[in-house]
Amino acid sequence: MISPGTAPSDTTAEHAPSAPPTGTPAPAAGVPRAVAPRRVGGPRRRWDWVLAADPGLGQLQAGWRTLVAMVTALAVGYGMARALDIPAMIGMMVGGMMGLMSAFAVAENTWQRLTRAILWMPFPYAAVLWLAAELHDDRGLEISLMVGALALTFFLARFGQLYLLTGMMLFNGLMVGMMANIPAGMAGKAFAVALVSAVAVLVTRLLLCYPMPREDLLRTQRAFVVEARRVADAAIDALDPDADQERAVRRMSRSLRRLNITTVTIDGRLAQPEVAADPDMAELLHRHLFDAELALRGIGRAVQDLAGLDVPARLREAMAVGLLVARDTPLGSAQGLRPAAGIIRRQAAQVLRDAEAAGRRADSVEPAYRVAQLLDSLAGSLSRWLALGWSSPQSPAKVPFLPTVALERNRPAGSGAAAQRVLAAGTETSWRRAIPFARVPLHAGVAAAIVCPITDAIDPHRFYWGLVGVMITLFGTNTTHERLRKFGHRMAGTVIGAVIGIALLHLVGHGHVYVMLTVIVAGLSLGAWGMQRAYAFWVAGLVVALVQLYGLTTPYGGMDHLLGERLLDNGLGVLVATACAAVIFPLSGRRITREAERGYVSAVDGLVSQLALRWEDPDAPVRLRGAARAVDSALFQVVSLARPLVRMPLGVRGRAAEHRTALLSTATGHARALAAAADIDIDLAPRQAERFARITATLNRSLQALDRSLAAGEPEESWERVSPLVRDLKAELDTAPPGPRAARIRTALRELSALDESLAGYAERCGLTVRGTPPEHRASSPMERRTQALVAEWATRRSPRDTAVHGDPAVHGDTARTGPAAAEPRTEPAPVDHAAPHGGVTVAGSVRCARHPAGCAGWVTVINAKGKRVAAGRVQSGRYRVGGLRPGPHTLVVSAAAHAPHAEFLAVPRTERTGAVGHDMRL
Repeated sequence: MISPGTAPSDTTAEHAPSAPPTGTPAPAAGVPRAVAPRRVGGPRRRWDWVLAADPGLGQLQAGWRTLVAMVTALAVGYGMARALDIPAMIGMMVGGMMGLMSAFAVAENTWQRLTRAILWMPFPYAAVLWLAAELHDDRGLEISLMVGALALTFFLARFGQLYLLTGMMLFNGLMVGMMANIPAGMAGKAFAVALVSAVAVLVTRLLLCYPMPREDLLRTQRAFVVEARRVADAAIDALDPDADQERAVRRMSRSLRRLNITTVTIDGRLAQPEVAADPDMAELLHRHLFDAELALRGIGRAVQDLAGLDVPARLREAMAVGLLVARDTPLGSAQGLRPAAGIIRRQAAQVLRDAEAAGRRADSVEPAYRVAQLLDSLAGSLSRWLALGWSSPQSPAKVPFLPTVALERNRPAGSGAAAQRVLAAGTETSWRRAIPFARVPLHAGVAAAIVCPITDAIDPHRFYWGLVGVMITLFGTNTTHERLRKFGHRMAGTVIGAVIGIALLHLVGHGHVYVMLTVIVAGLSLGAWGMQRAYAFWVAGLVVALVQLYGLTTPYGGMDHLLGERLLDNGLGVLVATACAAVIFPLSGRRITREAERGYVSAVDGLVSQLALRWEDPDAPVRLRGAARAVDSALFQVVSLARPLVRMPLGVRGRAAEHRTALLSTATGHARALAAAADIDIDLAPRQAERFARITATLNRSLQALDRSLAAGEPEESWERVSPLVRDLKAELDTAPPGPRAARIRTALRELSALDESLAGYAERCGLTVRGTPPEHRASSPMERRTQALVAEWATRRSPRDTAVHGDPAVHGDTARTGPAAAEPRTEPAPVDHAAPHGGVTVAGSVRCARHPAGCAGWVTVINAKGKRVAAGRVQSGRYRVGGLRPGPHTLVVSAAAHAPHAEFLAVPRTERTGAVGHDMRL
């Protein structure tokens, strides 16, 4: 029987015979068992996939916020119209704008800032409503004011969120005033409607959408837990000898990418107000999260190594059982992951003791030990991280947390920072200092001045559609590619929304006002929910809502013509704004991309500098994990800019940008592993310290040379390899007595050498001359072999599938093996049992425990002797039933919501009976 309660202790497992050294130290003994909040570490739930798709529930919150605000604003606007004796349509338009703008433009995470922003909206809005009413007879001045208001909005955006909101309310007030043709004498009543609607929206948002940033962090942490379980599940599939290995590896790569996005998002949230209790606690959360992600990445990549090896069946089975136990362990007590490590470690030791297997299959033991060691590391990191800072800060985590990740709409930031740096670099003297303030307002003003006469000639009543196209194009975009992508989303969303909206209008009809209002609110809410995923979702929802609004005044026959005009006006506004941005004080997309790459090189330079300081002065306030996370954040910016507008077939123009991005992804993996392994106190001998200082100084000089080359656009300098020096230092330090500290030093030096090789390959792709002795030794780890293969292979054409599989590197020696050294998996075919019925043997029984005499709820997973999941079933009312099993040895793993996973061995007999084989289990 295998269960967490009977697994060996960590000390016993750590001293298993012939266990190879790894770069991860054993968790310290005596660590108190952490208790995570149930919201984070509770059992698996049916809606966990929602959290995984939307970490922190930012998209769902946006949809719910829009639903609450719009229903409140429309209802209050209608009630105020009846009370003040003004047309209901005017009351609902004025109030509805309060709800719409509060939902989309006000997303503060403290109630004080939320109150200030919402209560401020009616004042600029009502002021321009009166101005629009006064200018009804002067068409030219009216249009000019609209153009000026749009330019002013972009100018005010540089001064903060409240200024941006002011500009948007000015523009929207002019637009609503023109659309509704509000008389000047009604401006006071309109202000009253706006103010009361804003107050009502504020009250309902505080009651139903109260900002809870710490709760959002908990939900994001839960998303991390879900993604961690997905990584474990994908690892189990990759171990299946009959599975499609390429598909399993792709699934693993997707899981690791989602895991990285979630962890970077959490790091960004830690810097937001009212999230972390204090800077020291935020730093603890950051450190434990970083180590947990690193361990999960290592597990995933080690399993990919095993997928290409001839693994003994019992070891494969032990790996599958251990990973299944790890996946289903309730993370409220994350130390339960240690028994899973013990399962794998014991079987790996058994393989080494088998003389025949040791000679033929010993290569599979090292990755298995690596998985076991990483599960131990993951248990320690998760138990502390999930405790959310309930333990006391300890050295070296006394360094205050400093944010290294910027978020945009609750996602890692893209091209904005690089574009701002490019703009600032060329505008530091004389009159050019005004360009950062005037550039985008000029784009908006000129584009609006061109678009307005054209759209006014098409339809004088709805010429503002072109202005809306200009506005949405320039908000949140920095390159021509981004604006053209937004144009595609705008056009596609308009067409899809028009089709759905007209169909709903025909279904509902003109006479059912309340049903039409329901469709309007639902369209806006669903659009707000999908906006962060794809802009086309928001456009489709918006158009569905607008079709219902147009249906109140436009007959069915004129709807197609009206929507065609909207499509034309919006497309014209987008294209003119894109052209103006490309002509007036333009920013080259290539320059922005180079600046993002410079930001990446600078982040690596900062990591290397902090590493040198960490080993020179152990007491220095150094944040190696924070520096590595800054490298992660910089990589997101590079990737966001490297994505082509249209993906061309292989061989048409080459994929230099993708190749360079893949090399940077490889370097990022090594940077993460380096930061974790090197964060130790070390006392080098003077001669060794001098050699290490020379290594880091040389690497810093090479990084600075690469930075100058990217800035100038001309490769005039060279990259000096330091990997030969690192190998020499590592060989000298290898004579030191073995131990956890020595293992981490070796890992750190190995990662530093691999980081240098990855960046040397990138520098060579950028045109620099690479100097120094190339690596001729046999790589000592799968990670080094992978790095060398990647650097060598990018000189030749590769398929998109290879890029997807190999683009992200491994950690702790956790890369997929490539080249001739990676053998095809050799597995023995399962014996065919002719005595077994075609349907297989059914096993049924009960699951009981002392705390639940009536039975425990959960699920049962069956793994055969080859490590393949062959059946699964629910445990209901304490009973389970699984069928289709072939005779032979199997392992049954019971995962219950209130218990740690429990595994039992079962030999399924050969039988001709149609009845079930009984097997009861007790937790």
